[in-house]
Amino acid sequence: MAGGLEPHLEALRRELRGPAVLSVLVALIAVAITFLIWRFLQSRRSSRKAVLLLGLCDAGKTLLFARLLSGRYRDTQTSITDSSAVYRVSQDKSTNVTLIDLPGHESLRLQFLERFKAAARAIVFVVDSVAFQREVKDVAEFLYQVLVDSTVLRNAPALLIACNKQDVTMAKSAKLIQQQLEKELNTLRVTRSAAPTSLDGSATGGPAQLGKKGKDFDFSQLPMKVEFVECSARGCKGEEGEADLEALEKWLVKVA
Repeated sequence: MAGGLEPHLEALRRELRGPAVLSVLVALIAVAITFLIWRFLQSRRSSRKAVLLLGLCDAGKTLLFARLLSGRYRDTQTSITDSSAVYRVSQDKSTNVTLIDLPGHESLRLQFLERFKAAARAIVFVVDSVAFQREVKDVAEFLYQVLVDSTVLRNAPALLIACNKQDVTMAKSAKLIQQQLEKELNTLRVTRSAAPTSLDGSATGGPAQLGKKGKDFDFSQLPMKVEFVECSARGCKGEEGEADLEALEKWLVKVA
């Protein structure tokens, strides 16, 4: 009987060595590798639970931080260290992020960004919409440093530009702020790309190219999703009124 099965076994072995079976095996291996990569990326993202609040001094980050956590107004002063707290984005208590308010002073902001950037699931970059016209170059410089950071580029956290202080009549709109920032960032990119090179041929400017080479910069060229909202941490009725943070709160629900 064994001798009678031998021809069939040999035929089966030949089939298993055939090109069709090899193609199936290659396809299965490719699917398995893709799945493992996807699981790895998902686990990395889920381990990043921080939402960083960045911006220049007096942009309103700390008041915005306090309003999100308690809903109440409080007097604030320039921060010299970070503040963090768990923020529940909905009634579901299991859905939360860690809000981290980072100092905006020029001598501190990059050092604190360095400390927390790897944990960032999302970044809220707060802009003073009233002072924006005179601060646009400083705002763009700080934002540029954030956007070309290698860790930020690799992790691509969601980015929200929160145009704060919209309760003030002279506040600039989110659309104008976006247009002006794109223009300033494009200028910075050109300036940095023209920086001299060292003796070994490496550039001495920024660590990465912002946007797409040969095209004027706009936010759609970035690896992360960028959105703009108008808000007011103070609120139109001042200390006694409620803040206008609805658009920001909806965005936090999306990124949580």
